[in-house]
Parts: sequence; C-alpha cells; structure tokens
Amino acid sequence: MKKKSIEKLVYDYPTRYEEGFIREEIDELLKQFPKIHKNKFYDALRGITCVMRDGKLVIYHCDILRALHCGLENRNLTLLEWD
Repeated sequence: MKKKSIEKLVYDYPTRYEEGFIREEIDELLKQFPKIHKNKFYDALRGITCVMRDGKLVIYHCDILRALHCGLENRNLTLLEWD
C-alpha cells in the first residue's frame, strides 16, 4: 500500500473519537496489514502523548500513521519522527 493511501486510511478511518484510535479500532486496523511487524508498530507507540475519553486511551492519528510506517518498513522511529 502506498504512503498516501495509508495516510488516507488512517485519517478517514471511522473512529469513535475524533482525536484518534482506541485499542479495538487499532486491532481492526491492523487486520488490514497481515504482514506488519507488530513489535515495531507497538515500539513506535512507546512514549507517545494520548488522551483519555470515557476511560479509554485514545491514540492520535499521527502516532498511528508513524507506527504503521515503522511496522510495515520493519524499522524504529527516527529522531525526526519523535513528537
């Protein structure tokens, strides 16, 4: 999948909260990428900023997008990608 289409998928994904993704939505999203390196995906989410809504962690779209790129490219975040 091309970078632009991954970005569109993430930002157009029908999330419950406008800020981003809850755990269940992340699990569903990852089903679309069966070959993703999940350790790299989850490593990229360490230390991110998130928000709580109704007792659930909501992870921002931009963080999910970066984590997807890391998981698909089997790499860690670069220094420039840290927020």
